[in-house]
Amino acid sequence: MLFDEKFRRPDGIQRLVKELWDISQETGPIRLMEICGTHTMAIAKAGLRSLLPPSIQLLSGPGCPVCVTPAGAIDEILRLSGLPGVILASYGDLLRVPGSVRGDTLLRRRALGAQVQTVYSPMEALEIAVQHPDQEVIFLGVGFETTAPGTAACILEAKEQGASNFSVLCLLKSTEPALRALIHAPDFAVDDFLCPGHVAVITGSDAFAFLPREFGLPAVVSGFEPADLLFSIYRLAEMLRQKAPALENEYTRLVCPEGNPAAQSAMERVFLPTDSLWRGLGTIPNSGLALREAFSPWDAAKKFGFSPSPTVELAGCQCGEVIRGACRPEQCPLFGRVCTPADPVGPCMVSGEGACAAAYRYQT
Repeated sequence: MLFDEKFRRPDGIQRLVKELWDISQETGPIRLMEICGTHTMAIAKAGLRSLLPPSIQLLSGPGCPVCVTPAGAIDEILRLSGLPGVILASYGDLLRVPGSVRGDTLLRRRALGAQVQTVYSPMEALEIAVQHPDQEVIFLGVGFETTAPGTAACILEAKEQGASNFSVLCLLKSTEPALRALIHAPDFAVDDFLCPGHVAVITGSDAFAFLPREFGLPAVVSGFEPADLLFSIYRLAEMLRQKAPALENEYTRLVCPEGNPAAQSAMERVFLPTDSLWRGLGTIPNSGLALREAFSPWDAAKKFGFSPSPTVELAGCQCGEVIRGACRPEQCPLFGRVCTPADPVGPCMVSGEGACAAAYRYQT
C-alpha cells in the first residue's frame, strides 16, 4: 500500500529524503549494510547515495554468490573443466571469475577447447545431460537460498529420470551463518541491515528476526525498486533514532513471515548443512549446503573429487575486505586502474551483482 500511494509520486520521495536528512542531525553517523548483490546494483544504478546525507554510509556485504566463492574453489572448477568427456554448465558470471592465477577463467578455458556452457537454470543443464548421454555434465550450483530450491528440484528430477551422467557441484551457501560470522568479526562496524528480498521470499522475513532479537540490530527486508530501498533506509534510520531495533518487512508484495514452504521442503529433502569456506570470511560452520547421502550419485564432489586449497588472493585485491564492509570499492588500490570490468582482477568487479562492478559503472 505504501508503494502504491507514495513511492510512485515524486513528492513522496522528496519527503523521505527530507526525513532522512532530519534524522541524520540527531543520530550522527550511520553505517548501513545491504546483504544482497541485487540491492547493491540497484542502489548504485538509482544513484541513491547522492540523495542521502553524508553521515549515512551504505556498505555492501556478502550478498554476491560468485564473489564469496573462494579462489581455491575456482581453481578446482578449472581442473574439472580439463577432464575428458566432461561438460561444465554454469551461470554466466562464474565464467569470468579468476582463480589464484589472474586471467585463468572458465571463459579462457572454453576458448582453449574446454566444454563449458552457459545456462540460465539447472534444469537446462539437465537437458544437456539428456541430450549427451555419452558425456558427463556437471552443473556448478552457486548461490544462496534464492537458487537452492531450483537446484534441489533439478536433483530430484535427475534422480527420477535416472540421469546417471548428470551431477551438481554444490557450492550453495546460507545467509544467516554468514551474517552471524560477520557480526562476530573483530572489525564489525555496522549499525543495521538491509535484508535481501529474494532470499526472504524463500526463507520468510522471520529468518532475520535474530538480528534485533540477539544483537539489537535493526533490520528491514526490502524490495528492489529505488523507492523500496529508500523507504527501507528511512525505516532503519528511524529505528536507530528511536533506539528501537526491530525487524520490519517492507517487501510485503512478495515476502511473508514464514516464506515458501514448498521450496523449504525441497531444500530439506535434498540438502544438509555443512561447513563452508567464504572469501573474506573464512570457514563458517554450517554455512554451506551439501547433498544428502541418498543423492550421492548426483554429487559431483564425490564423483570427481573436489578439494579446494586455501589459496592466497591475488596481490592487491581487496575483494575480501569489500565483502565484509571493511573497505569500499574505490578504496582498493587496484580499483579502476588495474582492475576494471574489461580486465577484472577480483570477483567483485566481475559479477553483475559485485560491489566493485556497481561502483565502477555508476559511481565513478
